Amino acid sequence: MPDHMSRRRFLGCAVAGGLIALPGGARLVEARERAANRAERWLELMNTHTGEVVSVAYRGAGGFVRSSIERLEWLLRDFRIGEQRPMDAALYDQLADLAVAAGSDPRFEIISGYRSAKTNAKLAVEGHGVARHSLHMEGRAIDVRLRGCSCARLRDLAIDLQRGGVGYYAKSDFVHLDTGRVRRWVG
Repeated sequence: MPDHMSRRRFLGCAVAGGLIALPGGARLVEARERAANRAERWLELMNTHTGEVVSVAYRGAGGFVRSSIERLEWLLRDFRIGEQRPMDAALYDQLADLAVAAGSDPRFEIISGYRSAKTNAKLAVEGHGVARHSLHMEGRAIDVRLRGCSCARLRDLAIDLQRGGVGYYAKSDFVHLDTGRVRRWVG
């Protein structure tokens, strides 16, 4: 609490801002989500295959920042053929929320983002264990590591969020996240 702010004023601002849930009021989790949606949110993504890094504020008080989303989508393209497509923006919020839950900066290593049908089929034939109807092909899945957080812990945090599918690939050391139905698996 800043030195110039009294405890009473701080509590009043916190209640008005939805940061503290009062009996009969919004739950604390919902209040935190509302506060997070008003604040600027950023991500730093590093593509492990190309070495490219994008660090952007992807959301501001007015919503998603189109130029930042475009930069993220380019980084998440199918690098094998240079094809990109719109990604489900809920993935970005999921990543940012996972970093908050982990107590880490939102700096992620990207193993796979968007994957074209052609690339997906090729990887399947090569025995890489990709799903035939992968959500990567719809721009609704991402395979990641969070710097400073073990993949096992990241998996547990993602399962707790209940925002979609969570796959844990211990041997390859990454976590699959998607915006499909809530489910989990080990690869």
